[in-house]
Amino acid sequence: RLQKVCRYSAPQSGVEGASTADPIARIVNRRTHLPFDPSTQAVITEVNPSSSTMMMRQAVLALCLMLTASPASGFSRSFSPKRTGLHRPVTMSATAAEAEAATAAGSSEKDPLLLRAARGEKVERSPVWMMRQAGRHMQVYRDLCAKYPTFRERSEIPEVSLEISLQPWRAYKTDGVILFSDILTPLPGMNVEFDIDERRGPVVEPYRTQERVDTMTKMDPEEACPFVGSVLRDLRKEVGNEATVLGFVGLPYTLATYLVEGQTSREYLEIKKMGLSDPKLLHQMLQTLCDNIGEYACYQIDNGAQVIQVFDSWAGHLSPRDYDEFALPYQKQVIAKIKSKHPDVPVIIYIKQSGALLERMAQSGADIVSVDWTVSMDEAMRRLGPNIGVQGNLDPAVLMGPHDQIKERTEEILKMTGGKNHVMNLGHGIEAKTPEPNAKCERGS
Repeated sequence: RLQKVCRYSAPQSGVEGASTADPIARIVNRRTHLPFDPSTQAVITEVNPSSSTMMMRQAVLALCLMLTASPASGFSRSFSPKRTGLHRPVTMSATAAEAEAATAAGSSEKDPLLLRAARGEKVERSPVWMMRQAGRHMQVYRDLCAKYPTFRERSEIPEVSLEISLQPWRAYKTDGVILFSDILTPLPGMNVEFDIDERRGPVVEPYRTQERVDTMTKMDPEEACPFVGSVLRDLRKEVGNEATVLGFVGLPYTLATYLVEGQTSREYLEIKKMGLSDPKLLHQMLQTLCDNIGEYACYQIDNGAQVIQVFDSWAGHLSPRDYDEFALPYQKQVIAKIKSKHPDVPVIIYIKQSGALLERMAQSGADIVSVDWTVSMDEAMRRLGPNIGVQGNLDPAVLMGPHDQIKERTEEILKMTGGKNHVMNLGHGIEAKTPEPNAKCERGS
């Protein structure tokens, strides 16, 4: 380090080059852990050619004394690299520990906590947010529903979606702010129409024939979902570096369940039947969805999303064999497309009832596996290995309980993770009947 920062390329007239026999040179080399290079003299000031050897040695000796007083020191020189023949002052920088703290502080100012944690960096605590944090459990959201009665109005009118996205952040100061939208939002861009019934949930005219699947098209995210880009850009402006802005997409298999079943299902028999009787047709649908969803995820990042969560919520209903055929290959493709364009953007994958699938989820290419409550966090971390981060995994039902139980269960998870490679979250979306003070308790613990 010393040689790199304070470099003197050749002896000047009247200046002797130090040698390894020189005790000063030995001290400098020992303190900096660098081999001595006779061609590169450790000189602290640029010296006038008429300067004496003693002046140089006194300057080096002064440096060595400072080095001895501070075992791990860095240096910054305040002189111009251009030789002027004039004496220039040299300033000592902070110690290595202070420099590391300053770097961490600078990183904190530059990047929000959840983003740093999702990248696997060492952080001061586990960040926290809640899946479905924006929505039905909040009174301010229910008040908006009176003015905007349909889900698509609330999610596709930019100023309304922005307001809903910000509501839980204002109330709980979560470390993540997720776009208020739906995994089906990009479907009209693929020539697939849908509606969201307030009671039944998503409704789609079923796609079960070759003719219907052939009508699916390539989407242009900007043309199909300009409101998504608008909300993400505004979210970044609103939260600044106080929180991380998350985007999200549904993965192909889960989206296909809605297209084939026509609505939410308990057993997913229609799509399983298609996989058995006409797997080629199902693969065609999945590939079309895959190509479009990869582009849609990148569009969200281009417009401000700092982390992307990918949902294959219903892939947990598949057998291992069918998961490996109809879910995993398309998860890999979507995540690979994201990483090819945005290699540094963290990707989180979530599957409900995924306790038996953790090792397979780790193969998806995601940086973080969001764990549900059906497996303990320490077991999940052990099975996933040290290179995969974890998110979760408080049972949403715990938020119905007393505050002391919420605190105890949350701290139990935090203790298991040790605050390393962990984003605190629920094991699934927050329930609509959750009391708001209880959600705040989970954040505050």
